[in-house]
Amino acid sequence: MINPFKTIASLLLLVLMTVMLPSSPVHAESKKYKRTVEHYTLPNVTLINQDGKKVSLQSLVKGDTPIVVTFIYGTCTTICPVLSAGFVNLQSKLAATGQSPRLFSITIDPENDTPKVMKEYLKRFRAKPGWDFATGSRADIDAVMKAFNAYIPDKMSHYPLNLIRNPKDGSWVRLFGIMSSREFLEEYQGVVGK
Repeated sequence: MINPFKTIASLLLLVLMTVMLPSSPVHAESKKYKRTVEHYTLPNVTLINQDGKKVSLQSLVKGDTPIVVTFIYGTCTTICPVLSAGFVNLQSKLAATGQSPRLFSITIDPENDTPKVMKEYLKRFRAKPGWDFATGSRADIDAVMKAFNAYIPDKMSHYPLNLIRNPKDGSWVRLFGIMSSREFLEEYQGVVGK
């Protein structure tokens, strides 16, 4: 037997939803991430990359090529694979145009992310040359995260963050949130000037 109250309630809900919908189409392109331009003073720390080589953070970010930085860890199963997929897509899309971006992932789990773990992580994502993954002492990693205003006391509460350094003026485009591969490419090209 049909419940007349449920039928009336369903019809009222349908009418309300129709009335409350915007008259113009909703654009699927509204950004779901926050973009700001920042200036950071980075600590003078030396990190270790996936090949066991020492990397000076300050010398790494200098130069005439943009660099993209993100914070991840090797055993993450939530945000890190999404951020890393963004790096993979950026590498492949730029490779098609003859460009090779400089990508730099910094671990937020230095106690467990050894060069071997980081190398296996990059291999799992089929990273191309130009994408490095680095670790260091807990104090150095914390100093780097604090310098980028990305410090979190617990790796389980980390968030999606990409940073793109503009080599022209040393500023950083801070991209907070999940982006599509198209949005990420556009943000990168905006810094490059293409």
